[in-house]
Amino acid sequence: MPIETTASVIAEVPGDAELLAVPYASDLAPAVELHLPVPDLLAHYEAKGEAGEIVEVPVARAGGVGRVLLYGVGDGSPRALRRAAAALTRKVKGRDTLTVVVPEGDVAAFAEAALLAAYSFKIGAAGRKPVRALVFAGADEAPVRRAAEVAGAVALARDLANTPSSVKDPSWLAERAAETGVPVEVWDEERLRADGFGGILAVGKGSARPPRLIKLSYTPAEPAERHVVLVGKGITFDSGGLSLKPNENMKTQKTDMAGGAVVIAVLGALAALKAPVRVTGLVAAAENMPSGTAQRPSDVITPYGGRTVEVLNTDAEGRLVLADALAYADAVLDPDAVVDVATLTGAITVALGRHVGAVYSPDDVLAKELVEAGQAADDRLWRMPLIEDYAPALESSIADLANVESGSRFGAGSITAALFLREFAGRRPWAHLDIAGVGRSTVDEGTLSKGATGFGVRVLLEWLTRR
Repeated sequence: MPIETTASVIAEVPGDAELLAVPYASDLAPAVELHLPVPDLLAHYEAKGEAGEIVEVPVARAGGVGRVLLYGVGDGSPRALRRAAAALTRKVKGRDTLTVVVPEGDVAAFAEAALLAAYSFKIGAAGRKPVRALVFAGADEAPVRRAAEVAGAVALARDLANTPSSVKDPSWLAERAAETGVPVEVWDEERLRADGFGGILAVGKGSARPPRLIKLSYTPAEPAERHVVLVGKGITFDSGGLSLKPNENMKTQKTDMAGGAVVIAVLGALAALKAPVRVTGLVAAAENMPSGTAQRPSDVITPYGGRTVEVLNTDAEGRLVLADALAYADAVLDPDAVVDVATLTGAITVALGRHVGAVYSPDDVLAKELVEAGQAADDRLWRMPLIEDYAPALESSIADLANVESGSRFGAGSITAALFLREFAGRRPWAHLDIAGVGRSTVDEGTLSKGATGFGVRVLLEWLTRR
């Protein structure tokens, strides 16, 4: 659901705050003077000043008892501040207002993490609500405002991905895109067929809920020197098709459109953040289901642009819908750079786990920009190699390409998937973000809640708004 916790800024630390949070560093010195024996209290609780450490102290207030939360900020790095802020928000669940004395350092990172930790997605469930309001004392308003916009975009991406597939289908996703406030154009199945989007149609034809291609457009107020296209995988549910997944693997597949959710959320936030580049978003949306009309292993399809693909595994469907969108972006939109984002391969989870996403790109400059933006935004990326020796994995005896390797000669599933996408991206700067590991969280801690993470929103907003 949208983050219900509000964020505001005040200049001075109030003397009568019922719930006040005050930072201290590793030397155990508080950021503001308090009428409390702070060193003795911290020593009593064996505090070390580590990020996320909180010591709660009752204090006398007019008409009752208030609380001071002494919170550690570690080395004061953005990563430490995020950890400290998230711990504070989680500590005060169910409370009305927390007044926070902001620590020195990256206020935007601190406020953003505090808001993200307040996110939850519940359908008809009770439980303690997040703190109603966060009041940041001594902070500049601009970084807090930016933090609220970014956190709101991440929350939207999480909401879209967390929505059950009984509600969510390609047309529903198109309706949500239309609510972002940017111009939206939608291809229905008839137009997809007329325009030659064979990948999206093939994946979606097994479902009674037809596919869509969704195009969102952002144009800055000032003339832009660059045009970027973002492409998102929008598989609203992935059963695997006729290459059926086991039941356990299907339980998380409502989030298989997380890449598309990221693209929608990013496009919706660009105006508020005054991004200086023109951005087009493409979301290739389909539901991958088994039925009498579903595509079969061994079928040959023709994605946009005319290259043929032998479908050896219908559960490798994300790359088929992305192929359409990438080829269309290259042939029609003429961008300066293309970045696709997708929960594409389980193999990348084996390689990088659940805390670091993958970036593949033949362009050194683009890859470096994205890795640096991810480091700054805390959507961490690791550049993976496009190994040419693995390209024969995509050979087909009857088509231009196969969608997966036949046999296990190479076994590098994430790399060969990226090599497949490269075939449709053209020769312009292109990067592929595989977020299969980081797009879903199995834990409820820090800035994450169980389910969709919105990974990709922060790194792309950081990259697109850098001047």
